[in-house]
Amino acid sequence: MVTISFEKQTLSNGLDVILHEDHTIPVVAVNVWYHVGSKDEEIGRTGFAHLFEHVMFEGSKHHNSSHFEPLQKAGANLNGSTTPDRTNYWEDVPTNYLDLALWLEADRMGYLLDALDQQRFDIQRDVVKNERRQSYENRPYGMAYWHLQEALYPMPHPYHWMTIGSQEDLDAAELDDIKDFFKRFYSPTNASLAIAGDIKMGDALELVNQYFGDLPPGESVPRKGRHDSGLKGRIELEMRDKVTLPRAYVAWPTPPEGDIDDAPLEIYQAIMSDGLTSRLHKSLVYEKQIAQSAGMRYHSSEIAGQCVLSVTAAEGQELAKVEAAADAEMARLLREPPTDEEITRVKNRIEASHYRQLARIGGFGGRADQLNHFSVFSSNPDLINTSLDKYMAVTREDVMRVAESVLGDNQVRLRVLPEPMLSPAAAKIDRSVMPPPKSEPVFTPPTPTRTKLSNGMGISVVEQRGLPIVAFGVLMDAGASRDPEQLPGLAGFTAQMLPEGTETKSSQDIAQAFEFIGSRISADGRREYTLLSAETLTKHWSAALELTADLVLSPSFPDHELERVRREHLTELRRGKDEPNAVAEQLMASLVFQSDSGYGHSLSGTELSIGCLLYTSDAADE
Repeated sequence: MVTISFEKQTLSNGLDVILHEDHTIPVVAVNVWYHVGSKDEEIGRTGFAHLFEHVMFEGSKHHNSSHFEPLQKAGANLNGSTTPDRTNYWEDVPTNYLDLALWLEADRMGYLLDALDQQRFDIQRDVVKNERRQSYENRPYGMAYWHLQEALYPMPHPYHWMTIGSQEDLDAAELDDIKDFFKRFYSPTNASLAIAGDIKMGDALELVNQYFGDLPPGESVPRKGRHDSGLKGRIELEMRDKVTLPRAYVAWPTPPEGDIDDAPLEIYQAIMSDGLTSRLHKSLVYEKQIAQSAGMRYHSSEIAGQCVLSVTAAEGQELAKVEAAADAEMARLLREPPTDEEITRVKNRIEASHYRQLARIGGFGGRADQLNHFSVFSSNPDLINTSLDKYMAVTREDVMRVAESVLGDNQVRLRVLPEPMLSPAAAKIDRSVMPPPKSEPVFTPPTPTRTKLSNGMGISVVEQRGLPIVAFGVLMDAGASRDPEQLPGLAGFTAQMLPEGTETKSSQDIAQAFEFIGSRISADGRREYTLLSAETLTKHWSAALELTADLVLSPSFPDHELERVRREHLTELRRGKDEPNAVAEQLMASLVFQSDSGYGHSLSGTELSIGCLLYTSDAADE
């Protein structure tokens, strides 16, 4: 038996700290759980917990910038996630960067609101709304689980809504609403910190006290206890979607994690759908070949659980037939109980999965994550050493009991059907006759407003109302036609280098600044000119213009970025030798124009000329 040793202490401000030593590799996993999820939200104020999953990565008082940047520079892996019951953040860092990880986590726990303003809130709200569209609204079968969730947990059950929340609630949320939510739930009193890996427990605890000890504790959060579904009887639902194959779902409410039925339900689900030899797959997909897929997902959460069967009809098969076959397969289990081989197979898979997770100290499901899981939900992190036992103890009788008593008549059935087939109208034209053109369109191009700055720079403005977008460009009379004969490609390479650093900003600073406002800069060196262009939301127009001006007025051409861009440029030139179009483009200019004309060379230059650009400063030194 494998035993994961640990120590758990609680700081004076209420923060739970769990420490686990493993000196196998010089890596430390830092894992923070906040005991807050979508179930802790209020009706009409949904999506807040998931929104903070994004906001927490955007900066805090003493590091008002991306949480990712300093950790990724250190070689760390990091992520976060939100469920109905908790929000977690983790980073796996080299041992010597433990201080950095703790400093960052403590700062966003204690000082996030100092950096959260309306602009940052609006941007992340838009990101979450787009994620909802991508993950649910615009994904095949994407809204199915949304409808199942609402029916499976009738109002006012805390699991009634999905974790991502509703568009309407996110739109209605005010900045103060969000701040109040953070103040209530994101404090040491409502958090658990697990540190696992290459540490000495005493030293690690000292660091935790150093970075977290002076944070205010926060208010005590009342816990929600077991909350069964309340679903009575059978609910039938149907929806249309842009899908090719129809699919049927059957969902049952189940008990929460830790219930006596929890482990038997997990075993039952695996017997029915885990692997190619599972009963549903073997019968419907392999033998009868009437289903494209057939499976079952069981998940127990903090206050309730759910089990969901899904079957997708194979092409040409009626969904009703496939659904009936799935029902028959579930009923067969009550007549033909699981064999010893089936139960052993499932237990072996569960055991293997358990130890694969324990093999990792960090990430989702690693030791640090599991220690937090059991500590937060059960107040007993030692369950990491005994949680496997409940699965190993499940008997055939246990599986039969839950199959009959839990997965019964209280259920939701949802059928997802393809949208109706469309058919063309009767032909009303003679398609053999080519239609003549109509009268010439009249187009009056907009007249730009032109002026000049005192320094001689020309300004042209075209005003168009409608979308809140501004497109702008800075055009410089510095194109490839001005390249020295011995340095073809100089103008284009210089244009590439403009966004790579200024006197006050690094390449990453510039990229992050543009990305933060939902924009990006394009630097293009053409034959007659060099153009810096961008497109941005009107509300971010001044910020985008200021960033662009910095590129034009204060470029620094850092040596390390110069070397990186040179390598990339040379690689593209070498790759071009394998592409006929690129070779033709390289040759065309010299065949049409004289070499000293400014037009007789390729815009991208040659390996020799681009290579020489990087030795200019060295040559000057010599």
